[in-house]
Amino acid sequence: KLVTLSGSMVPSYPFPTVDVPDHAHYTIGVVILAVGITGMLGNFLVIYAFCRSRSLQTPSNIFIINLAVTDFLMCFTQTPTFFINSMHKRWIFGKKGCEVYAFCGALFGICSMMTLMVIAVDRYVVITRPLASLGLMSRRKALSIVAAAWVYSMGWSLPPFFGWSAYVPEGLMTSCSWDYMTFTPSVRSYTMLLFTFVFFIPLFIIIFSYCCIFRAIRHTTRAITKISCEGTRDSAKRFNKMRSEWKMAKIALIVILLYVISWAPYSCAALTAFAGYADLLTPYMHSVPAVIAKASAIYNPIIYAITHPKYRSALSKYIPYLGRLLCVTGRDRFSSSSFQSTRRSTLTSQSESRGLSKPRNSSVSESESAHFSDTEEDSSRTPVPRQLSSDVNQVRHISQRSKVRGHNTGEFERTPVHNPTDPAICLLSQITVSIRVRFMSTCCYLHTLICTMYSTEDVFNLKVIHFQLYYFKCQIGVV
Repeated sequence: KLVTLSGSMVPSYPFPTVDVPDHAHYTIGVVILAVGITGMLGNFLVIYAFCRSRSLQTPSNIFIINLAVTDFLMCFTQTPTFFINSMHKRWIFGKKGCEVYAFCGALFGICSMMTLMVIAVDRYVVITRPLASLGLMSRRKALSIVAAAWVYSMGWSLPPFFGWSAYVPEGLMTSCSWDYMTFTPSVRSYTMLLFTFVFFIPLFIIIFSYCCIFRAIRHTTRAITKISCEGTRDSAKRFNKMRSEWKMAKIALIVILLYVISWAPYSCAALTAFAGYADLLTPYMHSVPAVIAKASAIYNPIIYAITHPKYRSALSKYIPYLGRLLCVTGRDRFSSSSFQSTRRSTLTSQSESRGLSKPRNSSVSESESAHFSDTEEDSSRTPVPRQLSSDVNQVRHISQRSKVRGHNTGEFERTPVHNPTDPAICLLSQITVSIRVRFMSTCCYLHTLICTMYSTEDVFNLKVIHFQLYYFKCQIGVV
C-alpha cells in the first residue's frame, strides 16, 4: 500500500515517513552517533573523576554529578535508537518504543534544566550571601534536592501517557517527542505549561541569580582592588583568590548558556507550532534542532577538561594517558590546590571591604565557591574550642617568633599596645569577633527552635533578635 506525501509515493508503515534524500537520514544518523559516543564517554569520565577524587566530593558537586548522569543517560537512551532509525529512514520500534524513547528524552532533558537552575541558585547563595550559607548545604540536603528535581521532572514527563498531550514521531520520523504540532486544547495547554514551568521560569531564575552574582563579585572586586593598592601580601592573595572565584562563576555561566542555546532552536520550533504556524515548519526544522538539543550533553565534559584544574588533575592522576592527552602540567596541579577554600576568600574580601578582617575559621562550609567549587571539608564540623585553641597557639607562635627575630638581630622595637598592624593583636581581635558572632548565631538558632517547637507568638521577638544580629555583624564588618 502506498500513500502520497509531499507529492511522491512512499511505502506506508505504522508511522508515516518523509520523502527526503537518503543522505539526509545518513548524515543526521552519523552526527547523532558521534554526539552520543562523545557524550557518553565524556560524562562517564566526569562521573568517574568526581567520584574517585575526595577533593571533589563536596555537597555542591553532587549537582555536577547529577548533571553528568542526566547527560549520560540522555545519550545512552537516545543515540542508538535515533541512529538505527536514521539508517532505516523511518521509525521501526513501534508505538510503545516511540513513547518510551520520548519519555526518556523529556525526563532527562527536564532534569538537566532543573539541575542547572539548582546550581545557579546554589552559586547565588554561596557567593552573594556567604555568612547566611554557613552550614546550609550538607550532603543529605544536596541529595534531597537532587531527588526533588527527579520527581519534578517525572511529574512533567508522565502526563502524555495518560492522555494529556501524547508522544509521537517528529521531523524526519526517525525520533519521537511530545506532540506540539496538533492544534487541540489538550496539546496546547500541556505545551504552554511545560514551557512555562520547565523552561521560562528556570531560565528567569538562572538569569536573576547570575545577575546578582556578577553584581556582588564586581562590588567585592572593586573593594579588594582598593585594599590591594596598599601593597600588602595578604591583600594580593585575597585578590587572586577572588579572581579565581570570578573565573569559576564565569565558567558556570558558560555551561548554562551553552545548554540554553542548544535548546533554543528546538524551543522556537515548538513555540512556532504552538502559535498556529505549524505549516511553516519543514521536517528539517524539527530534526536538526532535535540533534542540536541532544548535543548539549557533550559541552560540559569539554568545558571541564579545558578549564577545571582539579578535574584535569584528577584525570591525570587516575587515567595518566588522558593527562598526557590533555597536556596536564605541574602548573595545573598547583592551580588545583590553589583553588582550595575560595569561599573563605569571599568572606575575607567582603569583610575587608568594610575595613575589618573576617574570623579565621568561621567562614568555611561544605558548599563550593562556584559552579564546580573546590573547597575542602567543612571546618564548621570542628568544635569551637578546638578552633579557638589553634588560633591562640598561633598567636603564641607569632609572639615567640617575633621575640626570636629580635634576639637574633639585636634589635628590639617597642610595639604599641594597640598597634592594629601587629599580627598577634589582629589575630586576637579576630578570635574575639569569632566568639561574639558564634554566640549571637547560637542564640538566634536556639530561639528559632523554641518558637518552632512550642508556639509562634514570639515571632516578633525572633525578628528583633535576627535584626540585632544583623546590625551587630554590620558593626563589626562581617556583613
